[in-house]
Amino acid sequence: CLSLLLRMKETCLVHVVGPSQPIMATVGDEVILPCQLEPATKASGLTVEWARPDLNPRFVYVWRDGVELESKTHPSYKRRTKVFPDEQKLGDVSLNLSKVKFSDGGTYKCFIPGHGDALIQLVLLEKVGVVSFEPIQKPVDIQVFHNCESEGWYPEPEVLWLDGEGNLLSAGPTETVRGPDDLYTVSSRVTVEKRHSNSFTCRVQQKNINQTRETHIHIAGSNMKGLKPPLPTPLTEKKQTFSYTYIFTSRGSVNVKFVLRLVLEESIKRNYCAQRGWLIHYNVSCSLAAIYKKINQAFSSIFR
Repeated sequence: CLSLLLRMKETCLVHVVGPSQPIMATVGDEVILPCQLEPATKASGLTVEWARPDLNPRFVYVWRDGVELESKTHPSYKRRTKVFPDEQKLGDVSLNLSKVKFSDGGTYKCFIPGHGDALIQLVLLEKVGVVSFEPIQKPVDIQVFHNCESEGWYPEPEVLWLDGEGNLLSAGPTETVRGPDDLYTVSSRVTVEKRHSNSFTCRVQQKNINQTRETHIHIAGSNMKGLKPPLPTPLTEKKQTFSYTYIFTSRGSVNVKFVLRLVLEESIKRNYCAQRGWLIHYNVSCSLAAIYKKINQAFSSIFR
């Protein structure tokens, strides 16, 4: 009887402990919500319930008799939550939550029958995305369409275009797509005339959190004609010879992709890409057959 009383006393002394501060996470990330038995006690054979009081059903994860009871889990959390069986031997019953959604923010309860519970606050932070940039030249005139796309944002950002002097450029409407992970992808296109400078900036920003990402491009040459290579002579001739040079640079700390679509002829369209500070300085003076070879060599050197 005395032995039983001692065991009951030890059980009562073991209690559930959670973090003293809110847990921060961003949409799309993976986060661990800490929960621990103290003093450290083996929890493998215990029932562990993770719940959100504001949900119905309220459970986000249930562990009982060494098995997950997925049937009790709220549909929005299925296959996104787990615990760590090996860590349970040390009393760690923390919850791993993957593919975090904006709707996941709130108060969680970690409960072990007989040992109490702990409340854990999950706070969702804004997500700052990255920007990609694509200049696309029209084949017959001196206008150039610059397309800028940025993904992985929360909340929705705005897109601005600036010339080399920092003046705002008039752009088309921004297209916005919200993905299943609650993150936003935005894209915008601007038409650049010959009269504009050779430097352009696509700026994606969230004013409420003072976050900005930019992509810069500088087009070598004194005017926009530097973008358009001389077209070869008609394909009926066996050999078409021409020469041109392009220099594209990228600056900044974000992932950047530049794509230039060269219209050499209807049957010849290839992409040249520069990413994160890479430099392409490409000279061509060759036959059409050699063009394909040089293009393949360029891609091999960039993406090796």
